[in-house]
Amino acid sequence: MTVQDVCNSMETWAPLNWQESYDNAGLLCGSRSQPVSGVLISLDCTEAVVQEAINQGCNMIVAHHPIVFKGLKSLTGKDYVERTMILAIKNDIAIYASHTNLDHAPQGVSYQLAKRLGLEKGRVLRPFKQALKQLTYFVPIGAAEATRAALHAAGAGNIGNYTECSFSQEGTGRFTPNDQANPSIGTNNQAEEVTEEQIQVIYPAHLESSVLKALKVSHPYEEVAYYITGLDNTWDEVGSGYIAELPQAMDATSFSTYLKEQLGLAHFRHTAWLGRPIKRIALCGGAGSFLLADAIKAGADVFISGDFKYHEFFDAENHCTICDIGHYESEVMIKDAIHAYLSNNFSTFAVLKSMTNSNPVSYA
Repeated sequence: MTVQDVCNSMETWAPLNWQESYDNAGLLCGSRSQPVSGVLISLDCTEAVVQEAINQGCNMIVAHHPIVFKGLKSLTGKDYVERTMILAIKNDIAIYASHTNLDHAPQGVSYQLAKRLGLEKGRVLRPFKQALKQLTYFVPIGAAEATRAALHAAGAGNIGNYTECSFSQEGTGRFTPNDQANPSIGTNNQAEEVTEEQIQVIYPAHLESSVLKALKVSHPYEEVAYYITGLDNTWDEVGSGYIAELPQAMDATSFSTYLKEQLGLAHFRHTAWLGRPIKRIALCGGAGSFLLADAIKAGADVFISGDFKYHEFFDAENHCTICDIGHYESEVMIKDAIHAYLSNNFSTFAVLKSMTNSNPVSYA
């Protein structure tokens, strides 16, 4: 197995085009063709994590946070980013980051936080828009089933819990092949009419190249007639944050204790408790203040996230209680999920979880 195989596996779960425009997820250093001897999984990639990979015989690191976030103009070792990259390059260690794309992925970071808290009946808090497209194409009736099967195999036609979804209607296709054409139906320079199906399928935008390849390979025509439509539909399985429910409602004291016990917290910051039972919980791993309005609109009793600024706490306005548990603390459980995912997909090399505590924040 190569570095590219691990990249492909991670991007099946969390495609790179699901990342935010400011992000830098993907392979940050290393050769894609390099065989993998072992993978070390971490939340952050620091010098200590690279050294741990060296000590454990791992030549690839899969981290949540990209160590390179802005462009590097030199590699002189003047800061921890450059020192980390130099150490990795010197030791032929590939570094891969799956960041906001993994935040947005099904069973991504916020889902894992909800899972750690034992929540149920969950859904994405802010589903993606404009991440789906519709393909409409025209095919002779006799070849319709073959093209549908090929498109479904390429990932088209999935809607929620339903697979192999499509719509079709019958009509007449008309065309005249010129001298240079090599028609599978018809004769050069003679008008032709063929009974065809117009077929429509929905597909994730990041699969467009594989979907179109499947269409063209399976279609009998030399020139395939098709068009693509961008959709404003929300994709309920993909997006930011998560909202779910406790199995049983709790009072504030019980919930506070439960939160600390389940996540191993010594303490956390919060706004005032609202004096009502706590049942519905919104969550966002990392910095989630941008989702506070979504949490309130969804009727959350509590919103769990990290990195709230002082004035942002006022925005709760007694609609819900903000629980700021810390950036690291709200995301560290994603290491377990990545470990389980890669271990299930690869058996020819070791997949290890980093034991390095990369949290830069300490409390006196």
